Amino acid sequence: MRIVTVGGGPAGLYFSLLMKKADPTHEVVVLERNPPDATYGWGVVFSEETLGALREADVPTYDEINDSFARWNAIDIRYRGQTIRSRGHAFSAISRKRLLDVLQRRCRQLGVELRFLTEVERGSKLADPASADLVVGADGVNSLFRTQHADTFAPSLDMHRTKFIWFGTDLVFRAFTFIFRDNEHGLFQVHAYPFDAATSTFIVECRERTWRSAGLDQADEQESIAYCQKLFAEDLGGRSLLSNRSLWVSFVTVRNKTWHDGNVVLLGDAAHTAHFTIGSGTKLAMEDAVALAQALTRRRDLEAALTEFELERQPVVERFQQAALESSAYFESVNRYASFEPVQFAFNLLTRSGRITHLELEKRDPGFIAAVDSWYASRTDERRLAPPPLFSRLKLRGLEMANRVVLSPASQDAAEEGMPSEDHSALLRDAADAGAGLVLTEFLAVSAHGRIGPGTPGLYADEHASTWLRMVEAVHASSPSRVGARIGHSGSRGATRPRVDGLDRPLREGAWPLLGPSADPYTRLSQVPHPMSAAKMREVKEDFASAAEHGRAAGFDLLELDMSHGYLLASFLSPLTNHRTDDYGGSLANRIRYPLEVFEAVRAVWPPDRPLVVRLTATDWLPGGFDIEDAVAVAGELHIRGCDLIQVVAGQTVEHDRPVYGRFYLVPYSDRIRNEVGMPTLVSGGLTTADEINTILAAGRADMCVLDQPIN
Repeated sequence: MRIVTVGGGPAGLYFSLLMKKADPTHEVVVLERNPPDATYGWGVVFSEETLGALREADVPTYDEINDSFARWNAIDIRYRGQTIRSRGHAFSAISRKRLLDVLQRRCRQLGVELRFLTEVERGSKLADPASADLVVGADGVNSLFRTQHADTFAPSLDMHRTKFIWFGTDLVFRAFTFIFRDNEHGLFQVHAYPFDAATSTFIVECRERTWRSAGLDQADEQESIAYCQKLFAEDLGGRSLLSNRSLWVSFVTVRNKTWHDGNVVLLGDAAHTAHFTIGSGTKLAMEDAVALAQALTRRRDLEAALTEFELERQPVVERFQQAALESSAYFESVNRYASFEPVQFAFNLLTRSGRITHLELEKRDPGFIAAVDSWYASRTDERRLAPPPLFSRLKLRGLEMANRVVLSPASQDAAEEGMPSEDHSALLRDAADAGAGLVLTEFLAVSAHGRIGPGTPGLYADEHASTWLRMVEAVHASSPSRVGARIGHSGSRGATRPRVDGLDRPLREGAWPLLGPSADPYTRLSQVPHPMSAAKMREVKEDFASAAEHGRAAGFDLLELDMSHGYLLASFLSPLTNHRTDDYGGSLANRIRYPLEVFEAVRAVWPPDRPLVVRLTATDWLPGGFDIEDAVAVAGELHIRGCDLIQVVAGQTVEHDRPVYGRFYLVPYSDRIRNEVGMPTLVSGGLTTADEINTILAAGRADMCVLDQPIN
């Protein structure tokens, strides 16, 4: 094959030498615009997994790279005058110049032709796909080939919200070090790590608002160095910052729908980028080089080989990019955690991307996790041996729960005229016997017309309250679990068949009139709800208050008010379902008016020593709908009015939403509400292990978690 690689960075060089090694008869040419010793980065970090792949791909380069590594196993977090250290993290780093030198010499040894100071421009014959069997675009973030083949590659470029500048320093850090410094302009953070015996990488990052406030948008290279050296003088200990075309920039996350077009293929940063807060783009690029060379060696057909390369690498890169986005989002919003104690701040940082958990950190550094657990338990627990966060007690008003786990039995559709059945009692007892700190009932209707279906249990009659009282007392007699009632009104999602027959399927007969803020049916087949008049709004508000009084009589320890999933109160909140033109529609301030009135009516009759919780939609999962910014605002208003905890859920406001499920998918919403509003949250979303819950709690992203386990 005749192979032309455009870009003499680590990816292009490594791929080229691997292809020449695989078959010396290949004609391999590397075209690079810069001189051989030019590089605008500092250090490159590798994981143990990547090193294993490099060792298998080419032992001579691996041995040279391995012999040049700076290694360390600790992470330091410097925050609020303290340094928190976590050990057991294996890192290896090398100077980017040293890495390029190793790869260039290996290329020459194998017979790869290297042409430096060679500019490849649009339409250049040097890299004409017609004159080569394969053209590799390893030409970085600003890839010419990605631009030329944009119709096929379908690239997306997402600009991040922070500014960063990449320095070196002659201070050799002894750990991967995160530094947080606040001044009159705002918060700055540093990502620093050693990469040889004399030098470290020193990346300074801040929000754009902080960057402008400090005048750094007008600063030249030397002025930026002077500012950062002064700000981090204590951390640098008299050492200097080093510049190598160090400029303030915003990181760009690059994605492409496909990575090849005919005999042109993208490699490394030309195809994808992942934010520097999670690791090295060079690591991903060199792993690409290994995978592409292996695919070309295995497959004779070029199209088949390039397709195989994409199928192998794209899922890996997408997972890495997702973790990187979560990591970068943390640093973009790190001000949110300014009130955290240093030990929790450190744990939150270490678990920011979801790849490292409480259990993984315990394996790496048991002493660090013991300190985290001890701090977490000390706030509410006097036991000498600190339990994991999951088993720490939680107190809300006068209610103390033995642990942070919530179980909520699934809907049974087994009630008759709102009367709960023995099935409901058995499920409550089973959940309590499983050891949950709190057991929440399924949706309990506040009126007969507020039921989801004929089998929905209710809390709107004295008989309901007395039946629930027997069930609650049975739980209290056999376990320390507390029991909460979730009350709500179905709104436009009412008068439906049992869910075993399908979700939101209207009753064939016996349907009752439905209510809503506007005349919008939930599905195309659903009954059209009646827009609520002022009189009807007063009546339903009284139904909620009456249900709360029945809940008090039933002995429930906690009451949850449902403002989620497209039920009545949620449909007032969302602009997708609330089209009113009076004081209860239009702006967010108007749309939240009725749900807040209902909350205040319930709070007025619910005992002051018992918690009142709200189940709140954090996003409608549709453009133009209720979103997390709205949810934060609503949670703030509820907090002022005496709400004790928010249960965070998402979607189902309308039938045609676009859910975004995934691991911990509700946790970022919970994190924002908890730490921006300053109130406790309860989160769910496919949480199935104690490790997941311990991680979320210790990191301060929620205060209770719903364990997603079947209750038999």
